[in-house]
Amino acid sequence: MILDISTKSLPVYEALASHVRLSIIKHLTIQPMNIRELANANGLSSAIMTMHIKKLEKSGIIRTEMIPGKAGIQKLCILNVDRLEVNFPTYEATLTEYHQTELSVGHYTDFLVEPTCGLATIENIVGEFDEPRYLLAPERVNAKIIWFSKGYLEYKVPNFLLSSQTPQELDISLEISSEAPFTNENWPSDITFYLNHVKLGSWTSPGDFGDRLGKYTPEWWPKVVNQYGLLKFIRVTTNGTFIDGNRISDITINEINIRDKLWTFRIAVQDDADHIGGVTIFGTGFGNYNQDIVFRLFYTKDAKISDSH
Repeated sequence: MILDISTKSLPVYEALASHVRLSIIKHLTIQPMNIRELANANGLSSAIMTMHIKKLEKSGIIRTEMIPGKAGIQKLCILNVDRLEVNFPTYEATLTEYHQTELSVGHYTDFLVEPTCGLATIENIVGEFDEPRYLLAPERVNAKIIWFSKGYLEYKVPNFLLSSQTPQELDISLEISSEAPFTNENWPSDITFYLNHVKLGSWTSPGDFGDRLGKYTPEWWPKVVNQYGLLKFIRVTTNGTFIDGNRISDITINEINIRDKLWTFRIAVQDDADHIGGVTIFGTGFGNYNQDIVFRLFYTKDAKISDSH
């Protein structure tokens, strides 16, 4: 979950401002529990526990499900996030104008992959598992999840930057994980990103996650395979390239042909990687974040041109 210092993040901060609710979260990291179990574990009444659960549920930190129990229907509490990240204002805060493009994960224009591999729309699996030729099936443009063990996917991205605008920062966000047989939280994979054939850098995904259902993953999706990924932010700035604030290379926005009218974005697991653990890309309708691959190009206006209007 990504937070900032605006009022929209207040419900999360308020939910965390309680030793009882922190204890609830700690218990739920071990396993889902019902209201009575949590009340007993914290020495509270079920009525008071229900108040705490409502606040955690409102914040999005947990979710609840009504399931059959020994004494009738019971409310099961389930942890809904695996991490919280707070973004403080940076130079980007002064960059209020940007062009945004969101590409569906199925809108790749080139690929070369090895099994295990496959793709699916929010309604069904496209073709068969582990058969790369189905990545050329016509319905692949509607895919919202795609995975492969080695190789690359490549996307073409339109660039709407005007000549009067000076690019300052490119942000790319996507939900992503490794690709293991079934699932494995300890399955590292070195995933490399390129823009306009320039290597931006690599990030090591820790695993392929299936310990709980993805928040948006369809109910028909098999429970024994990947359910969600991690939302990663790639930022190409005038000072270098970063993932989640960690520098991955010295490549700057001035070194990637940012004014090209059409960008090429590649996601790869390379032959020479230390950890060849595949990649899964989640789009809208899958995973924990209801988005596809989002590109934001922040810019400033040319002072001489803008002053003339």
